[in-house]
Amino acid sequence: MKQFLPLLILVLIGYSFSKVKSQVSSVARPKASVLFSEEDKRRVASQNFFEEQSEGPAGDLKINQIQIIASHNSYHLRTEPAILRFLTGLYNLHLLSKDLNPKYIDYTNAPLTDQLEKYGVRGLELDVWNDPTGGRFYKRKGRALVFKSTASKIEALKQPGFKLLHIPDFDFISTNPTLVDALKEIKRWSDAHPNHLPVFINIETEVSTPGDEIKFLHSLTHAAPFDSLAAESIDKEVKSVFGEKLEGVLTPDEVRGNYPTLEKAVLSGNWPTLKAAKGKVIFIIDGDGTSGEVYKAGHPSLKGRAMFVYSNPGTAEAAFVILNEAKSDFANIQKCVKEGYIIRTRSDDGTKQARSGDSTTMHAALSSWAQIVSTDYYRPDPRAGSKEWSNYCVQIPGGGLARIDSISASGELKDLKIKE
Repeated sequence: MKQFLPLLILVLIGYSFSKVKSQVSSVARPKASVLFSEEDKRRVASQNFFEEQSEGPAGDLKINQIQIIASHNSYHLRTEPAILRFLTGLYNLHLLSKDLNPKYIDYTNAPLTDQLEKYGVRGLELDVWNDPTGGRFYKRKGRALVFKSTASKIEALKQPGFKLLHIPDFDFISTNPTLVDALKEIKRWSDAHPNHLPVFINIETEVSTPGDEIKFLHSLTHAAPFDSLAAESIDKEVKSVFGEKLEGVLTPDEVRGNYPTLEKAVLSGNWPTLKAAKGKVIFIIDGDGTSGEVYKAGHPSLKGRAMFVYSNPGTAEAAFVILNEAKSDFANIQKCVKEGYIIRTRSDDGTKQARSGDSTTMHAALSSWAQIVSTDYYRPDPRAGSKEWSNYCVQIPGGGLARIDSISASGELKDLKIKE
């Protein structure tokens, strides 16, 4: 690393004297409880989130016949101010590409329980990193570049199992340090609300770190592959929380039923009703193509698996399809929804919309009738109204937890109101 000392010195100068420093808050991250104003609480209470009305005509809707709001990177908390200033210094010196603008990670989430209960989110996303021997992510090595201790002091990170974080060494603060911890929190909420709408949970398998991508940063943390052992391990972790029989989880086997493939079942409308799926969670793996293929290997149509996998139409495992570009993918989203798939799209990217207030992608996502609309802003950014931040927020039009999907639901069902 000695040959890179001049570069690091230059970077640190940029970090220390960056003009952006004054624009980035150096205040310690607030506790979750202060993120919710009394106005927020009154707004949510007015939406009757907890009326238990799963019975009746609305309960006969299929789970692909509603549209819900999901949070993106649900576990993510804003990284340490010193790290954010350091990355901003790198960016200002043109040492990071435009798609690595630190502004894009300058956001924070409410605890998972609050997302589900206070904000009516019915979809979550968890980025998981394989750590089969434990300790791989215990140290936050990027902190050394801002002259801080690298020890996380989180004992759970020393144990084997999947970890929850965004970018190792730099963007590592999470609501829950491990996948199991997050699943336990979700299950506690689910058990306390047995009539809730199904909750869709994206499991994004991460396999590449800055240490893997940048050769001269080889001393940083490296990812473990998502291999066949990892595929078995992730199902075991789900079962460790939800039980061997996966009670409370809607599995691919249940949707496939007696059809020859999962896709055939979906295209034949074999999704369960809201009544049958109430109180359940649904896991969908969203990773690079390799991770999905590894998870499917030896399990045709995901037989015996705990999770679905985002797949391309025309494949045996296709039930959930990911089309994240709501504007350019608009026609394809509508086509796939009409055919019977469940589609996930995004309404915003990074912090761009929250800063500008631009709602065009949000409107495209909602009007595409993709069933899962993912956002970082199920509530406005806590800094909304201050310099650089708008009141941008993504909610179901008219309020509430969900609405009838105008494409996939039949005409006689479209005027029903969905409540839990």
